[in-house]
Amino acid sequence: MGDPLQFFVYSVAIGTGATAVMDLWALLRLRLFGVPSLDWAMVGRWLGHIPHGRFVHAGIGAAADVPGERAIGWIAHYAIGILFAALLLSICGPDWVRQPTPLPALVFGLVTVAAPFFIMQPALGAGVAAARTPNPQRARINSLLTHGVFGLGLYLSALLLQKLI
Repeated sequence: MGDPLQFFVYSVAIGTGATAVMDLWALLRLRLFGVPSLDWAMVGRWLGHIPHGRFVHAGIGAAADVPGERAIGWIAHYAIGILFAALLLSICGPDWVRQPTPLPALVFGLVTVAAPFFIMQPALGAGVAAARTPNPQRARINSLLTHGVFGLGLYLSALLLQKLI
């Protein structure tokens, strides 16, 4: 993308939209199936411990509270969505925003599941790919579904942005 401001605006719009779609999916799963989503306060707690040199926890729920952890977690959640959108746009280029197609967004959304599998879940005490959870297979499927929905959100947000530009 030639214009850095345009790249930034597209990344923010697409990443925010895709993250919001993922959050709507989480609400739907909770209401229809009783499947709880990740508590973003725990992500904020994890991030709040990093400046003190604590990167990995046996169980993040047992770690000391961090002031503002819920807000930190939610801000990080959306910032990561924006970062992922920027990575997708870096790979696909500006033409993809002008004529978005679903395949790159869906594939990229599924690839982003590597972040929770190999970074967040181990750091929070759940193990690699949720191996230390009571039902690792269910946790993995939920993560894959959620990141697939994020990919769908990337595509839908790009479609909406295309209509606005």
